[in-house]
Amino acid sequence: MLVEEIMKTDVIRLSPDETIGQALHLLQEHRIRHIPIVDEENHVIGIVSDRDVRDASPSILSEKSDRTAFERKISTIMSHPVLTVHPLDFVEEIAKVFYEREIACLPVINNNKLVGIVTEKDMLYTFIQLTGTHVQSSLIEVKVPDIPGIIPEVTKTFAKRRVNIASILVYPYKKDALYKILVFRVQTMNPTPLIQDLRAAGYQLMWPNNIPEPKV
Repeated sequence: MLVEEIMKTDVIRLSPDETIGQALHLLQEHRIRHIPIVDEENHVIGIVSDRDVRDASPSILSEKSDRTAFERKISTIMSHPVLTVHPLDFVEEIAKVFYEREIACLPVINNNKLVGIVTEKDMLYTFIQLTGTHVQSSLIEVKVPDIPGIIPEVTKTFAKRRVNIASILVYPYKKDALYKILVFRVQTMNPTPLIQDLRAAGYQLMWPNNIPEPKV
């Protein structure tokens, strides 16, 4: 999946000469947490977060607070340089950037101009879609040998039952590098026949593992 498929293109932005008060108004009005700062050519030169604005704003608890703080230019509190991504970057790769850099927002640029924005909320929603948890489904985890062709071999069982697969995830089996775990989300609320078929084919079920074997 590409960044352009999940980014928001209607980006609220500010110029560096606009004020902290204007930034606060936009953050509250649009219920957003980040605002890119751009120059006259729409180049990203900084970014401000709701925390930056909150820290720079006068305290509502102080009677002597300096209300002129709202008139300061946003350029005085913006973070720069700004880490950005391209519309054709892979979502899976920028997820690693979010994690490693501990950031909550990435402006998207093309030809050095701002074209979109991706937030941690967008990433979380994308993860929900990729894992198939947004549709009614059942979860099945199967332990299999880490060999070529194993996934289509296992999915033959689902095809026989004419059950649609919403998503497939693969992760290593930590206790033995010779195996991996296949995580299937299947669009059926009664996975028992599938589970019994998988067991009959010799596969070990990691989840669910509490459905009894069929009586013979």
